[in-house]
Amino acid sequence: MYNFEFSKPTTIADAVAALGQEEAQALGGGQTLLPTMKQRLAQTETLVSLNGIAEMKGVCSNDAGHLCIGGATTHAVVARETAASFPGLAGLAGRIGDPAVRNRGTIGGSLANNDPSACYPAAVLGAGAIVKTNAREIAADDFFDGMFTTALDEGEIITEVQFPVPQVSNYQKFVQPASRFALVGVFVCKFADGVRVAVTGASSDGVFRWSEAEAALSSDFSKGAVDALSAPSGDMISDLHGTAEYRAHLVKVMTGRAVEAAS
Repeated sequence: MYNFEFSKPTTIADAVAALGQEEAQALGGGQTLLPTMKQRLAQTETLVSLNGIAEMKGVCSNDAGHLCIGGATTHAVVARETAASFPGLAGLAGRIGDPAVRNRGTIGGSLANNDPSACYPAAVLGAGAIVKTNAREIAADDFFDGMFTTALDEGEIITEVQFPVPQVSNYQKFVQPASRFALVGVFVCKFADGVRVAVTGASSDGVFRWSEAEAALSSDFSKGAVDALSAPSGDMISDLHGTAEYRAHLVKVMTGRAVEAAS
């Protein structure tokens, strides 16, 4: 690991100012960034920790009835504090990594990193959440922009994620046992005006919505509604863990399981 300066601001304004320095990098839970720095695959002059900002932690509801989760809130806290109000999200957060990861990793850090096999992107896109930053609000459909890429500008930080609460929801993850990431993960949300289905771990472009399944499930919210569908395999990841065709098959299977569990 290279030498660097460490800053731990206590307000969002101070964090933004610190990130305005040359070669400054935000630090959430550090589950990806710190191992990368230890391997000298990443270098920064100043590491700006967001873990000292109290206003970026915790779970609450706003006037619109949305579940609001601070960007520096850990997976363990999300799993515990959303269990009653949004069990689909709680179940997702409670299966990320292992206890050590869940007690250090943050929702904001996961979304900003946008690993193509991470779980939270599926929840945010599946629920149609709003990603709030220090500068603006970004709809989930506009936030993810390909593998490890988002709509965030340089120095912009995720301060809060606002989730509309669905009628029912569920997340099904086919776990890659070595990493605990999703080989394929599917998050299904049923709202009064329709169903959203988001898939992670499968595509080389990162998280995506499966529109054909959404249309079928909006008409018939049952496992059988996806039986006749086939997830497109053209953009699926193909590696030593599974072929593109295998991942496409898993997308369909995990979607059916999520609908069955939500029902």
